[in-house]
Amino acid sequence: MAQQTDNSAAKDLSRQAVEMWAAESTIDESIFAEGYQNHQAPLATGGTGSVDLATWASIVAENHKAFPDLKVEIFSQIAEGDRVSTHWRFYGTQKGSYLGVPASGRPVNWTGVQIDRIADGKIAESWVVWDFFTQRQELELGN
Repeated sequence: MAQQTDNSAAKDLSRQAVEMWAAESTIDESIFAEGYQNHQAPLATGGTGSVDLATWASIVAENHKAFPDLKVEIFSQIAEGDRVSTHWRFYGTQKGSYLGVPASGRPVNWTGVQIDRIADGKIAESWVVWDFFTQRQELELGN
């Protein structure tokens, strides 16, 4: 029974982190551990790599400006040991400049998976794989 409670709390932390991308949300850095690293494949700016919490928070804030109506849908979560996997979808309208693409007014819709490592009740590390290709295609060409 204790494992279910631990998994439930871990899933809640991961859900909170993913939902911070939604336009109406705020960025709550208190759920992340000191030294947090977010590993992206791909990085929105190109390539793959890792960013620290301050950089991650700034990326999320810029995303809020570019997609002021962005919504987050969580399809599923699986927790095992110190890891939580969250399968999600982001969707909204590009109303601000984003990665060199001027505001287009186009709808965008992309999916991804985030795996968070929980340590001492906080998110210590995240690995994110998301559909950059679909997002860019929708931004540049429309649906």
